[in-house]
Amino acid sequence: MVPLKVFITKGVGRHKDKLHSFELALRDAGIEKCNLVMVSSILPPGCEILSKAKGVELLKPGQITFCVMSRNESNEPNRLISASVGLAAPADKSTYGYLSEHHAFGQSDEDAGEYAEDMAASMLAGTLGIDFDINQSWDEREQQFKISGKIVKTTNATQSAVCDKTGLWTSVIAVAVFCKMDEGERIANNEQWETAHQNCTTKRGQ
Repeated sequence: MVPLKVFITKGVGRHKDKLHSFELALRDAGIEKCNLVMVSSILPPGCEILSKAKGVELLKPGQITFCVMSRNESNEPNRLISASVGLAAPADKSTYGYLSEHHAFGQSDEDAGEYAEDMAASMLAGTLGIDFDINQSWDEREQQFKISGKIVKTTNATQSAVCDKTGLWTSVIAVAVFCKMDEGERIANNEQWETAHQNCTTKRGQ
């Protein structure tokens, strides 16, 4: 299955129970109704990047939903936590891009977001053969990547929060959510499964 669309979202939740705080973060992100399956960090070729509002509209309750998620949580009073997902898309739509996950303690939205975005862009740059100095600042590398003409978009979604002072669990998430799978491929996979099932049933009956 190859996703045709993706959107990025984020959320925060607080509760006395760790799991419940995570559920509230999912609600804040708008993806609590899905059965989430975490995957690694490849942005499929030609995958359309949607706004959160448009992406959430494509989700159905109980749907198996693939995503790249960064998650962080703590119940240490007043501790700053963050979670971020970075995205880098190539100019050539026949080439794949990258998604990265980063979570940290003590980092602001801006710092965590830049780190995640830098990771995604650097991984894509390496794949595309763009030379860069790893010791340069992200701003310098970002300019170099864009000047190359091979990377068309970099962005991030980042959620940070200061943990509750009374010791409640605080959860933060940043998620790249894949939606709208290739229907032709899904149908082909279903047909292959049905054929294999029929063959198995036939052999058992012999």
